[in-house]
Amino acid sequence: MSLSVVVPCYRSARILPTLVERLNGVLPGITPDHEVILVVDSTDNTWDVASELAGKYEHVQAIRMARNYGQHNALIAGIRAASFERIITMDDDLQHPPEELPKLVDALTDDLDVVYAISEQEEHSAFRNLTSWGAKTLVMGRTMGIPNADVLGALRIFRTFLRAGFEQVSGPHVSVDIVLSWTTTRVGTATVRMDQRTEGRSGFTFKSLMKHAVNMILGYSTKPLRLVTYLGFLIGICGLILTIRLVWLYVVGDTTVAGFTTVASLVTVFSSAQLIGIGVLGEYLGRVHAHGMGRPTYVVREHVNSPAARPASRAVSRPVSHADVA
Repeated sequence: MSLSVVVPCYRSARILPTLVERLNGVLPGITPDHEVILVVDSTDNTWDVASELAGKYEHVQAIRMARNYGQHNALIAGIRAASFERIITMDDDLQHPPEELPKLVDALTDDLDVVYAISEQEEHSAFRNLTSWGAKTLVMGRTMGIPNADVLGALRIFRTFLRAGFEQVSGPHVSVDIVLSWTTTRVGTATVRMDQRTEGRSGFTFKSLMKHAVNMILGYSTKPLRLVTYLGFLIGICGLILTIRLVWLYVVGDTTVAGFTTVASLVTVFSSAQLIGIGVLGEYLGRVHAHGMGRPTYVVREHVNSPAARPASRAVSRPVSHADVA
């Protein structure tokens, strides 16, 4: 078994040496074949520290993003650069204790492909916990239909062959969890200890959460388009009922405005027709959009007797260029 640890780094120059030191104390006990990939996604002196650590330790890599792309974009870059058969992703702020990683590794049994860490006790404020629950359960779970959405988190381990599902992913709005949900349904959890943030402040805000939720819904789901179609049918039903009523009033002589029945009926019918038409066009555009998202047609779990097979301790991977990670 071999292991790659991917850490997106944002304004964490003071924390990285401690994080790497603690990882160095844990990873050799898990497997001799391991690496740490630091993906620097900020423009401060974090890169200086990360590159120094990469030069100091042979098993540490440092990747510098051209600018701040966001946490999930940095994760994609690190995942594509990973060399070993299992990948762990974790935050850089020491809220994810390296000493808890063996629990994740042990939880990734043969019947699972992905394991998410869940905290023994909530380490965030009530507001953040509530908004995080809303984003996971309501947006990703119910709206987007992602299974196990309530257990998603930044500390996760998965098998590297799932990376095949990332190959066509592009654009500024990406989500590692959504792409993983495209590649497997064999998802488990492991209960671990989470620590409080030791330095700095979290970049989490209600505004950033809402922006992320909107990006996920519009970027990875066609349900908003489908809602327009449903709304068209609802208005059509209401319009039909209203038309029947107006015709009845006309027949019994209760209509006092000439032409009102015809105008009202046409407005309701054509409003319904327009919304249904927009919804149908939206469905076609949604399928084009879904194709452009890079959702994988399939992901190969194993390839026995492949002439291109690598040694068992390594996962099959393709060369990663700067264009790929940027």
